Amino acid sequence: MKVPVLNASGKEINTIDLPADIFEVEINMGLMHQAYVRQMANARLGTHKTQRRADVSRTGAKWYRQKGTGRARHGARNATQFVGGGRPKGPQPHKYIKDMPRKMRQQAIRCAL
Repeated sequence: MKVPVLNASGKEINTIDLPADIFEVEINMGLMHQAYVRQMANARLGTHKTQRRADVSRTGAKWYRQKGTGRARHGARNATQFVGGGRPKGPQPHKYIKDMPRKMRQQAIRCAL
């Protein structure tokens, strides 16, 4: 594959021969998309976290006695229905890393070129 070399003013001063096995590869959009998704997923930190009932800094003692108040029955103040209580199924840290074979990664770069 012959490619012209241009100077700063835009005039062709030379031509160079680029290797066909790198620059004349058939484009595979699915492979390029898979490599892009992998790259973006591996850039994520995954450090998001909310406190669950066990993590909230509140007493586990019963809020008030069971009978005689006329109010609803309640246990600990760190239950999920109270303000300041723990989230029942909040986000927890985990890894978003995706893997891809080395030859597929190299082929995706060649497709992009």
